[in-house]
Amino acid sequence: QLQLVESGGGLVQAGGSLRLSCAASGRTFSNYAMGWFRQAPGEEREFVAAIRWTPRSTYYADSVKGRFTISRDNAKNTVYLQMNSLKPEDTAVYYCAVSRDVLGLPRQVDRYDYWGQGTQVTVSS
Repeated sequence: QLQLVESGGGLVQAGGSLRLSCAASGRTFSNYAMGWFRQAPGEEREFVAAIRWTPRSTYYADSVKGRFTISRDNAKNTVYLQMNSLKPEDTAVYYCAVSRDVLGLPRQVDRYDYWGQGTQVTVSS
């Protein structure tokens, strides 16, 4: 069973930066796609970014493109989300997830099989 634990959330002013980490344990995930999602109060969970190691590829939601960067360290079984130029509308609980799909970079919630517990990101104006 794959377990995911997020960390790095917090309170930051608009324009600031945060780096989220997601550590995986229980099995290796180098062949899987990993993604970040977020959910604001009263909203549906939405896709933020995804990464695949082989072949190396990334994909971002339009709302974060150019501001957020997803990366992974397979040796540490960890995926990161560097968030720069944060805006109040980025405020949400952020979740990392793993998809067992063997191709592509899934963007739908139901394409992901394992989820972390989430970490709160709050951006003040």
